[in-house]
Amino acid sequence: MGNKILIFNPKSANSKHRIPNSIIQVGAAIQGKYNYVFVDGNMESDPWQTISNYFHTGEFKYFCSTVMPGPQLKQAIPYTKKIKELFPNTITIWGGYFASNQYKVCMNSGYVDYIVNGPGDNTFPQLLDVLEGKTDQKLMLIRNLIFRDENGKIIQTVKEALLNQDTLPPYPYQYFNTIYPLERYLAKTFMGQKTLAYHSSMGCPFTCSFCAVVPIYNAKWKAKSAATVYKDIQFFKENYNIDAIEFHDNNFFTSKKRVLEFSKLVLHDEIQWWGEGRIDTLNKYSDEELQLMRKAGCKMIFLGAETGNDEVLKQMNKGGTQSGQMIKDFVLRMKKADIIPELSFVLGLPGIDEKKVYEQILWDINFIKEIKSINPNAEIIIYLYSPVPTEGSKLYQQIIDAGFSFPETLEEWIAPSWEKFDLRKNPLTPWLKPYMIDKIQNFETVMNGYYPTVSDFKIKGYKKNILKLVSGYRYKYGIYQMPYEIKALHKIWKYRQPEIEGFYSE
Repeated sequence: MGNKILIFNPKSANSKHRIPNSIIQVGAAIQGKYNYVFVDGNMESDPWQTISNYFHTGEFKYFCSTVMPGPQLKQAIPYTKKIKELFPNTITIWGGYFASNQYKVCMNSGYVDYIVNGPGDNTFPQLLDVLEGKTDQKLMLIRNLIFRDENGKIIQTVKEALLNQDTLPPYPYQYFNTIYPLERYLAKTFMGQKTLAYHSSMGCPFTCSFCAVVPIYNAKWKAKSAATVYKDIQFFKENYNIDAIEFHDNNFFTSKKRVLEFSKLVLHDEIQWWGEGRIDTLNKYSDEELQLMRKAGCKMIFLGAETGNDEVLKQMNKGGTQSGQMIKDFVLRMKKADIIPELSFVLGLPGIDEKKVYEQILWDINFIKEIKSINPNAEIIIYLYSPVPTEGSKLYQQIIDAGFSFPETLEEWIAPSWEKFDLRKNPLTPWLKPYMIDKIQNFETVMNGYYPTVSDFKIKGYKKNILKLVSGYRYKYGIYQMPYEIKALHKIWKYRQPEIEGFYSE
């Protein structure tokens, strides 16, 4: 057996795909040190055949996979298991949110050997050096690592401080391009003809108890400088003529200074962009600063509204200064700045009793309609609350007390019901009753009829007018049950919900 490394990105969606920055960053960590290949499940008609072909050469020793909750599990789990069965001497290494948050079930599977628990810029090459006998460093001293010791005990090593992102090796875009042409990843979206997916920072400085990022980064955040980001953007502008960017950071807008500096750098490049942020962070930007961002191409911002109910915001441990009134005030400011606020709401948190849970849901439905009356251009994303294993939090204890539990095997995680759980569409939580889920999903259907997402640019003209006409009476009078006529039109026109599949793209 050789010692080559296969870095796998399991399939995440069925349509035009984004550059898999997660595995490219892993490659950057070992570029020039080890021989490796990428396999992107999104770009392969038969990913397993490609993986199998590599391993049958006898040159590969390591199978490494990024594993996010949801669709990626459908390839990551069976492929890793199969690799171990067919090539038992292979060493398997997982990374990603799922592996970090569900590390016990991963390590108990019998076919995941190591987990990189968070950023692997140092962890991954150090682990390989130990396994290849290039150093006598103890595994226990490698930070951000999960493994089993000689006694079979699961060891979770100390977390590493987030690194200075400007000092990290550059992404091996040119090498990646020899395997998968980068041009194939630049999609036509509502923002532009060639949209680049880019990651400019790591972590988030907040500790929301419903967020999967919190256990991994421990409220830490580090970002590339505006100059470094702009340098990468210029590379894609000059070589691929991109005209739009999706910033997939957990919190792009944390540093106002960096955002404004970037806005000035990109001001005349005719590039539209989208990013994720917090309302109470962006509310500190002045109207003039928001206008500068808009002139620099900021078209839409994804914002975690979560709920307009201040009591529930405290239950979520949202932190910061966000309130229901602030949400309403800020969407009005965004309207004046001509930036589309894309607001995510999380409905269905546990309450003291069934009546309380339902009242909170109805309260937020009415709040969302109020937001739409203030700023009709506001995009609304609705998730059902799905518990995240942030052990020790008050909310975590609530969900355990209510009788919720996670799957005990990896195979259970790829059952259809749990896939929907990861997409926050069917949480399997005992306090959220079927009639509550129906209420939320039917309201969402009616709202998406009356206000189709702007990101699905094929829904326009007569299609948009017909949807608005069909759903208008329902939306106005709160008649949400059995909206079959709207669902039929959505199905016929293949309406795309951004919370499930991202922006519609071609």
